Amino acid sequence: MENQSIEPNEYLYVYTKGLEEGSLCRLEQRVLFEQESDNLIKSTKMIEPNRSPFIKGRLTILYSGDSVEEIVEQVNHIELDNDTFKVLFIKINDLPKNQKVEFEEQRAIEKKLGWNIIGQAEMRNPDVLFGIVPFEGRWYFGSYLESESVWLHHAKKPQEYSTALSTRLARTVVNIAIPDPTAVRVIDPCCGIGTVLVEALSMGIPIVGADRNPLVVKGARENIAHFNYHGEVAIQDISEQEGHYDVAIIDMPYNLYSRATAEEQYTIIQNARRIADRVVILTIEDMDEMILKAGFTIIDRCVANKGLKALFSRQVVVCK
Repeated sequence: MENQSIEPNEYLYVYTKGLEEGSLCRLEQRVLFEQESDNLIKSTKMIEPNRSPFIKGRLTILYSGDSVEEIVEQVNHIELDNDTFKVLFIKINDLPKNQKVEFEEQRAIEKKLGWNIIGQAEMRNPDVLFGIVPFEGRWYFGSYLESESVWLHHAKKPQEYSTALSTRLARTVVNIAIPDPTAVRVIDPCCGIGTVLVEALSMGIPIVGADRNPLVVKGARENIAHFNYHGEVAIQDISEQEGHYDVAIIDMPYNLYSRATAEEQYTIIQNARRIADRVVILTIEDMDEMILKAGFTIIDRCVANKGLKALFSRQVVVCK
């Protein structure tokens, strides 16, 4: 494709989430983009779509206009050499009735744009995927990158606990804890079987793990190796942890085999304060008093529900 007259530096992120995931998704959005939305977020920040379980795709904006006809006039500038292409109308769920574009009209818009692009259309496996979407009264057109659900592949691990975080939640928590992984030192000092470690490592985020239970450390190492990632996991209690980190992620022990007493919980939080500047704590109990007593400030939070009836939920608390 020939160089465009403007440098693409704005993006539209297409979001989709379950009804029970609203609080968790909004916290991730606030951390990544400093804004919230049900369907679309416009930003100059470039984030890979597969980082988030909630991002369906990313549109790199090439053209915008008040109408489809304005977009049609602009796509005449696109010339593809030997690359094939496809135009996709990006479906947004839950739009108000007066803004919905019915299926037949969506297909008509795709064809109209396709006829004005100089190149060969290919519906199944195009070299270039273009997208068009209405947003806040305007139309946006650009190259579209669909998300790959990487975290789904991590759901089947060699070692698993029924009470472990889901890969979807773990990946979201990593994004909340580490919105920009550049030169950031990260630790999961109570890592269990390594669900958070696997998600972070799959995104290229260097993270170290530790746990005082030798059996779960063995399981964490096995899970990491199973997916061909490379990460350090030590047999170590958080009270013995040395060094200092920018971020720590802590899923507080709570099951029958590792449930911590109130004193042990407070010790974990105290040591988290000692070893890290920023901490994201996952807990099924209210720990605000402990967190504040340890010297943290709670800067944001959400509730992560499991299932529509919220029979089981965790608090995700961001502290510094």
